[in-house]
Amino acid sequence: MKKVLIVVDMQKDFVDGALGSKEAAAIVDNVVKKIEGFDGDIIVTYDTHPENYMETQEGKNLPVTHCIKGTDGWKLDAKVQAAVDKKAYKAIEKPTFGSTELPEYIKANYNPDELEIELIGLCTDICVVSNALLMKANFLETKVSVDASCCAGVTPDTHNAALATMKMCQVTVIGE
Repeated sequence: MKKVLIVVDMQKDFVDGALGSKEAAAIVDNVVKKIEGFDGDIIVTYDTHPENYMETQEGKNLPVTHCIKGTDGWKLDAKVQAAVDKKAYKAIEKPTFGSTELPEYIKANYNPDELEIELIGLCTDICVVSNALLMKANFLETKVSVDASCCAGVTPDTHNAALATMKMCQVTVIGE
């Protein structure tokens, strides 16, 4: 069985920047340990916005400038970057919560019937849940899991709500 780890948006703006939180900073070491010990392929997503972010629909609904391509906040957390640099990985930039490119890449490069997908990262209640549900919607018989110890939400309550939602949608939640 082939395994893929999707590291969702472990970028500076979500860890300790514009939208950072103590909960996000607290999972960095867990994420690094998971990456270093993972035996399989790794895909890293980058929340990626243009300079006119505040003019976009997302910018109007979340009026905090973040993850502008090329800025320090767009880069991965330094510890996470060091961990992925030790392995081969595929980077996918996504302009919004869920990546339509992610399932297309998996379909083109893997046999979903012989695949397990695990997701970790930020934020549980926005981008992690969006991508986990995209994986379930596209790969009905593929085991999709999320490691809760390697995720953080906007708040602890919304983190837990997202985990409950994923469980209801047959995403396996580990590491609670």
